[in-house]
Amino acid sequence: MHQQIIQYTCLLAIILAVVMIAQKIKIAYPILLVLVGLPLGFVPGLRGIEIKPDIIFVVFLPPLLYEAAWNTSWKDFWKWRRVISSFAFLIVILTSCIVAYVSNNVIPGFTLATGFLLGGIISPPDAVSATAILKNVKVPKRFTAIVEGESLMNDASSLVIFRFALAAILTGKFVFIEAATSFVLVIVMGIATGLAVALAFYAIHRFLPTTPIMDIILTFITPYAMYIIAEEFHFSGVLAVVSGGLFLSARRHEILSHRSRLQGFNVWEAVAFVLNSLVFILIGLEFPVIIKALGPGGIGPAIKYSLIIIITLIITRFASTFGASAFTVFISRFITTADPRPGWKAPLLLGWTGMRGVVSLAAALSIPIALHSGEPFPQRNLILFITFSVIIATLVIQGLTLPVFIKLVDMPDPDLTISFEQQKQIVRKKLHKLSLQLLEDKYHDQLEKNDMVKALQLRLAADMELLHDWDKEGNRERTEAFYDDYRNIMANLMDEQRKFLRTINKKDNINDDIIREQMELLDLEEEKLRRYFLVGQDGEDA
Repeated sequence: MHQQIIQYTCLLAIILAVVMIAQKIKIAYPILLVLVGLPLGFVPGLRGIEIKPDIIFVVFLPPLLYEAAWNTSWKDFWKWRRVISSFAFLIVILTSCIVAYVSNNVIPGFTLATGFLLGGIISPPDAVSATAILKNVKVPKRFTAIVEGESLMNDASSLVIFRFALAAILTGKFVFIEAATSFVLVIVMGIATGLAVALAFYAIHRFLPTTPIMDIILTFITPYAMYIIAEEFHFSGVLAVVSGGLFLSARRHEILSHRSRLQGFNVWEAVAFVLNSLVFILIGLEFPVIIKALGPGGIGPAIKYSLIIIITLIITRFASTFGASAFTVFISRFITTADPRPGWKAPLLLGWTGMRGVVSLAAALSIPIALHSGEPFPQRNLILFITFSVIIATLVIQGLTLPVFIKLVDMPDPDLTISFEQQKQIVRKKLHKLSLQLLEDKYHDQLEKNDMVKALQLRLAADMELLHDWDKEGNRERTEAFYDDYRNIMANLMDEQRKFLRTINKKDNINDDIIREQMELLDLEEEKLRRYFLVGQDGEDA
């Protein structure tokens, strides 16, 4: 235990250094973590670290899926539900079938069942990789919504395929009708279980006297409850977490106080970062172990088969994205679709977003070492090598080139009729107008008698004047200069206030709790200042 604590502490220190470098050179941190993990696997002090599939499935996967679902826009998800569903289910099934056929015909000793097992493992693109890479580039909002929605849902279908293929190999039996019925049941009941558990936690948050700390702890219990309960009944734990997470995320303002939301966001962001980073660096660390298991004579053929499967995956994904685009054009003649003319740019870019990651890793490692008869599991080491090769190749090759690809394709954003900054100003004006009207209508007497309420009215009115000036082309630069001056002055004032608070905190007659409370209020004010007066950042921080 002592040795493991030292190892993971070292890993966390390495992760922080790698992520800082990734930010400096503007590369998505999962890519660099995997690349750094490869040579680390040969370092004596880190060689003993092993990835156990139970830890990935039960410890890592539920919170990572929940955090991704919590940050997904339900409005965008619903708008593009047909595309997301086709990518998450139909394309995953198609990819698994093609991988099964190719591996059965190309790799000696691979049966169709073994091929389906491999297909179920490597068919789903990874949500974390796609999100981390897309943060560094400017892409249309619909593109991000589809990629993230697909990555969120496709884990369920791939794991169900994996489960059935594994059962077929272990038992030697496979009945298609029974498998198809079970497939639908596992998915539907997984969603139902997630929603049922979400409703229970909704009631706890909404009707019981929770504190921010309790709310945060409950949000950590929630994904584990969803996942474990669904898996206990042999339903899809992944879909339970995703569906429940989307349900609660859309109602966060009903069930959580502002303090719970603020504190919870910071805690979850840190936890998700640590879990994601550990998984990606462990992928690199585990690869030398997989190579060693193949033996010297098995590496050459394994590399050849891996290249064939990687090329198969890339071609299949491109065929699927362009096929989905063509089908959308056809079906839009009969039903209303979100985009009846997708064009060629979106399918091309979507075809290059097939980075694999966490779920593929966990599924491959969960393959048992031996069959029920005691014989070694057929082709287990080769399946592991191909899976790790696919993860590393797609992450590095597609992940590194995707930003360049996006710039070359130069896909316009058809949904952006007005700029993000203009949308921001419109919302601000409407909020200010509502507040001023409310003060006039409901608090007229207080405006006459209460100087603080009057000062609030004057501040809102001054902000409205600035927002009106911003709309005029000639005044926009002047107004932005005003914002810059105001932000700089306020930042300087808050710095001086913090120095003053630290100074008076040294005196015995001032309670330390009061100082901490004032420091927290300054932090909130600074965060408000950063977000409210953020201009010209393409909306990335809003």
